[in-house]
Amino acid sequence: MKKVCFMIYDMGAGHRSTANALVEVIKRRKLPWEVQIVEVFKEVFETTQPQYIYNNFVLKKKWAKIINDPLSVPLFKLQIRLRHSAWRNLLRKYWREQQPDLVVSLLPLVNRVLYESLQAELPDIPFVTSITDFADCPPNFWIEAQKQFLICPSQQTVKQAQSCGYPNERIYRTSGIVIHPRFYEPVSSDRQIERQRLGLKPDLPTGLVIFGSHGSKEMLEIAQRLEQSSLNLQLIFICGRNEELARDLRNSQSRLPRFVEGFTSQIPYYMHLSDFFIGKPGSVGVSEAIAMNLPVITECNNTMTLFQERASADWLADNGFGIVVNNFRDINQSVTELIQPENFARYQANVKAYNNQAVFEVVENLERILENSYLKSAQKPLPV
Repeated sequence: MKKVCFMIYDMGAGHRSTANALVEVIKRRKLPWEVQIVEVFKEVFETTQPQYIYNNFVLKKKWAKIINDPLSVPLFKLQIRLRHSAWRNLLRKYWREQQPDLVVSLLPLVNRVLYESLQAELPDIPFVTSITDFADCPPNFWIEAQKQFLICPSQQTVKQAQSCGYPNERIYRTSGIVIHPRFYEPVSSDRQIERQRLGLKPDLPTGLVIFGSHGSKEMLEIAQRLEQSSLNLQLIFICGRNEELARDLRNSQSRLPRFVEGFTSQIPYYMHLSDFFIGKPGSVGVSEAIAMNLPVITECNNTMTLFQERASADWLADNGFGIVVNNFRDINQSVTELIQPENFARYQANVKAYNNQAVFEVVENLERILENSYLKSAQKPLPV
């Protein structure tokens, strides 16, 4: 039984959802691995402050300027450097106690201290960073110049790894971003019947509005602007853990049919009932929508869009998977354009043609890395 540690943090839900997706595939394949999902800030560094600030202010209150300010990331990196020695010692203790056979990082910014601590304590154990954005945000957001393995979800991240000095044998390219395997499973329920069950019209164009697991007040603005338009459509809002947002949406008067849901694990079901997706350009959320054949409308600008999510918007536009607006104030025009029959047919054909198998490819890559590590260890001469 091999012990594999997935290192994450709970800033947003993407890192944990990636780990859960990989664990599901590992279980289905019945691999002889003992997997631990480790919230490194909480469980090893013994702090929840970064998660609290990010989730409650950057995501829920949409204070993106906290992250996008040119000084924010350098200041955060400075804090990491100042804590490097203390965090390195805490991680060494953790590796000593856990004795992993493979360590996989699913988070940015702390991969240097993760790698150096593992090298200091267990130098023969492979370290892998599996990137969950469509591009690195240099310098050294995801990719550190160190002797490790990289799993890259795009050609852009491959080029960034190569420019950082990584040889090809340490780069593993996948077909996209890891999403849960349930997004590949067919949904058998009848869309028209299920829409009616939720109080919606059976044949009306249906948009799904999601802004991650913590929602966003921007969803209220989107609802209001579409209400004021002449569009004939209906909306499903998934508010996540933002109960105040869900309450406000339920209590507001609506010309358009709508259904409001809080936190749910049934995202594939709601995507099955929808025709298109409106949301922030998070790599996981956008990839889930495309896997469910939904064209996407998203926003990208230098003020409100998190810098690590801008590459998702570029990737979306470059591949013709939907529409990228500078600001959701233009949502009426974007929806009008998207649902024009000839435009919708083109966008939907593009998303249907895209075949993202990353969740399965990553597990296969980790198997290969573990196997090669075992073979190298077996070939080492015994100490005299």
